[in-house]
Amino acid sequence: MTLLDAFQHLIEPAPFLLMMIGVTVGIAVGVMPGITAGMLMALTLPFTYAMAPVDAIILLISMFVGGVSGGLVTATLMRIPGEPSAIMTTLDGYPLAKKGFPGRALGLGNAASIVGGIVGWIALVMLTRPIADFAVQLGPWENFSLVLTALVLVSSLSRGSFLKGMISALLGVLLALPGVDQTSGLVRLTFGFDAMTNGFQLLPVVIGLFAMSQLVADTMHVNQGTDHIRANMKGVLIALKDYTTHGWNMLRSSLIGLWIGIHPGVGATVSSIVAYTVAKNMSKTPEEFGKGSEEAIVAAESANNATTGGTLIPLLALGIPGGIADAILLAALVMHNLRPGPLLFTTNPEIVNTIMATHLVAHLAMFATMTLGTLVFARLMLIPRAILFPLIIVFCAIGAFAMDGQISDVWIMLLFGLVGLAMEIARFPLAPFVIGFVLAPLAEGKLRSALMISDGSLWPLVTRPISLLLLLVSVACFVWPIWREWRQRRRSTA
Repeated sequence: MTLLDAFQHLIEPAPFLLMMIGVTVGIAVGVMPGITAGMLMALTLPFTYAMAPVDAIILLISMFVGGVSGGLVTATLMRIPGEPSAIMTTLDGYPLAKKGFPGRALGLGNAASIVGGIVGWIALVMLTRPIADFAVQLGPWENFSLVLTALVLVSSLSRGSFLKGMISALLGVLLALPGVDQTSGLVRLTFGFDAMTNGFQLLPVVIGLFAMSQLVADTMHVNQGTDHIRANMKGVLIALKDYTTHGWNMLRSSLIGLWIGIHPGVGATVSSIVAYTVAKNMSKTPEEFGKGSEEAIVAAESANNATTGGTLIPLLALGIPGGIADAILLAALVMHNLRPGPLLFTTNPEIVNTIMATHLVAHLAMFATMTLGTLVFARLMLIPRAILFPLIIVFCAIGAFAMDGQISDVWIMLLFGLVGLAMEIARFPLAPFVIGFVLAPLAEGKLRSALMISDGSLWPLVTRPISLLLLLVSVACFVWPIWREWRQRRRSTA
């Protein structure tokens, strides 16, 4: 299946309906505070198990795109980011809406979103295959070094301290070890529990970490109320002149979001912050930022939507998820016996082309849906969370149980819900944990294959040029944040 075939498949009735459902539900979830696109994708995973892989990918990518964009509505009308990536939008979207221009604020954000999405898609199509062609030439030593580099890079770039990011990644690696040894076939680290013979299954772990932990945290504020501004359609569809006025800002912010998205573990929140800061520094009216600046809204929304394309590049080319939503997408591919990475272009090109096609068409559908359905989505944010959360808990339990029909998976889900809550309270990032959990079996398999080839010698790890280069990058990523924190501590002491 070529990319053109993927587009043709996507406009057929059944796939198109799936995409529209994904985009619409994604926007609706992005609108409702306390529920994220990652949580929605985690809850949807069990239902995709019986789907064809192509259809499952269409649904999940559409939810990803819709969820990132939906946070704009709540950020603008309630000053609450429906998605973490919409944090910077609240700073100027809400003030502009409060001045009497809610439609204008939503229209600018929506226009910036579609531009960012298109820029991200162009990069996704142009960069992914060359990177994959290079990666396919790597041997097991280079692949192991690449996974190690990814883990260190994710830890160093995650929010908070580098030490917490590294601990989170190593904890994910540790909890991926129980179960059957993939080389010897022996059962290990089960501590006598029969339920752990197959290890911790990915689906209950993901649902627990991202859905249950967030629900428990939000339940503490379930009755918290907030002011909201009534939406109207005036200004939602902006003029072509506005694209000219804000065109350079849209393009620059999209490129910033794309570049940051390619780096694993950083995400749309960071890209919107960086784009916002750059826009303010280059603006002729920086004093307007924080008071309803149109430039600020455009910068933040362009960046966070371009990031969606950037994060998919390392996932498809190298098999390394760029963020939380990509880690869940990786889990979906693994569930369908697909391994993202350079060989995916050869073994399952239909999956790669479907992801690329869906990314673009879903952004176009998101733009149309957000433009026409603004008033409807604005009402969804008023649904009481006290009604919504119990329903989500039920779906979490059903999803964890349905895959293998084991009640132990529900207990595992609850356990990892508590683990995720504890990590959030202690400010340990979740993305390195999931990426470590997913990549640990891959790293172990590559290392064992390499050791078999070299008769147990580790010297090829440093004598092969590409492997050595990747190890040096890992060391640099490890040393840099430690040195930076030490320097900052020394300055503060002085």
